[in-house]
Amino acid sequence: MFKNHPKGLLAAALANMGERFGFYTMMAILSLFLMAKFGLTGGQAGLIYSIFYFSIYVLSFVGGLIADRTKNFKGTILIGLIMMAVGYFLIAIPTGTPVPQNQFAIFLAMTCFGLLVIAFGNGLFKGNLQALVGQMYDNPKYSNMRDAGFQWFYMFINVGAIFAPLAAVGVRNWWVNSHGFKYNPDLPALCHQQLNGSLQGDAMMRFQDLSAQVGCTTTDLSTFASDYLNVFATGFHYAFAVAIFAMAISLVIYLANKKKFPNPSDKEKAVGVQADEMSVAEIRQRMYALFAVFAVVIFFWFSFHQNGLTLTFFARDYTLLRIGSFEITAELFQSMNPFFVVFLTPIVMAFFGWLRAKGKEPSTPKKIAIGMAIAAIAYVVMLIGSYNVPSYANLTAQGGLTDAQRVTPFLLIGTYFILTVAELFISPLGISFVSKVAPPKYQGMAQGLWLCATAAGNQLLFIGAILYESIPIWATWLVFVVACLISMVVMLSMLKWLERVSS
Repeated sequence: MFKNHPKGLLAAALANMGERFGFYTMMAILSLFLMAKFGLTGGQAGLIYSIFYFSIYVLSFVGGLIADRTKNFKGTILIGLIMMAVGYFLIAIPTGTPVPQNQFAIFLAMTCFGLLVIAFGNGLFKGNLQALVGQMYDNPKYSNMRDAGFQWFYMFINVGAIFAPLAAVGVRNWWVNSHGFKYNPDLPALCHQQLNGSLQGDAMMRFQDLSAQVGCTTTDLSTFASDYLNVFATGFHYAFAVAIFAMAISLVIYLANKKKFPNPSDKEKAVGVQADEMSVAEIRQRMYALFAVFAVVIFFWFSFHQNGLTLTFFARDYTLLRIGSFEITAELFQSMNPFFVVFLTPIVMAFFGWLRAKGKEPSTPKKIAIGMAIAAIAYVVMLIGSYNVPSYANLTAQGGLTDAQRVTPFLLIGTYFILTVAELFISPLGISFVSKVAPPKYQGMAQGLWLCATAAGNQLLFIGAILYESIPIWATWLVFVVACLISMVVMLSMLKWLERVSS
């Protein structure tokens, strides 16, 4: 598997697993935690969610600049690992729920500060580790395996991500069950409505029914609402704590294998004075190509990362959370993406290898364009599968849907499958493209800019949450179809130029 690859590849991927674990923990529960903890609407939680993910990626540009200037990629990565662990610790500290109105701003600010620490640590870590992997393939011995190397790297870092939602949900549900309650995704919102006096009609009747089902033993429903929210949110706090252990494992792996990773000075000796000989015109042409790709993938990430926001909302609100006799939760769908990454990567690589043997393998820019078309297909599936579901406003008025009114979970499973195929055509190959095209002295910054493009797409995520609550559900998915198709068309229009620059 790693026969023709540098020795440090697997170590780098394993060191990245803790970051992925934390990332998918956040994707699975962050927006739901904010809504349960603070009573925020989906739009408000979506705004914080999108700012957090914007910060994670845009700060990678800062991290890249620091590493490029200091030539200390390894030290910058180490500091990033430690900061991420500290950030998870800050938001794992349990505080009382529901939050008193006079303390609301303080506790929300504390949570956001913890998220900022995680984001800055990620900015120091993520792009620079990718740059180190790219530097391994600057060695002519491995250069023709660059795309394959990044695909293996991408697969292995997602191993930890498979278990993150499972662990987070397991810890939260264990805490809820240990206090005599049962998990129900509809109850936190209904509890907040009970406490603020806005619960009435059908929603009140549903709240009474659900409270009895999950273990309410008092006739005072406001007391039950407070108790349930406190237990529910505390379970989320402890779920974030699991990410700390994952970061510790990554830290140990990184320190144990640090010597296997390249140093910038070694790289300069290997390539001679290539960085100095590259003309200003060539550097400018390379950077133009990178900026063009960065601009295009913004629309893809805006659509793709809805898997942690509006698709999670859809799982909670509209999806039957049961397969046969097996109960599932909305957050568990977040395990689908990394599972499919691990499962599908060898298949996709074998397919590319088969095309390569026939001399028909698409260029990296063409693969990215194909991936955008595949992502559009995923949202077409969602559009068709949810065409007849009620609007979110109608759903809220009736206090949620019964199991008979919910759609099959295989709709989301199929969508995540298709989205993952699209991701494998775009994300690892995009990183590979950047590592190949970026001028040598700007590799850390270029990887940071790739993540900045992801940040820009993530900053737009809140639009999806607003659309989800404001327009028919099928129309929300149509917006993402259009965004992916725009990305594909623009990418294809630049294809010859990008292929010329990357060759």
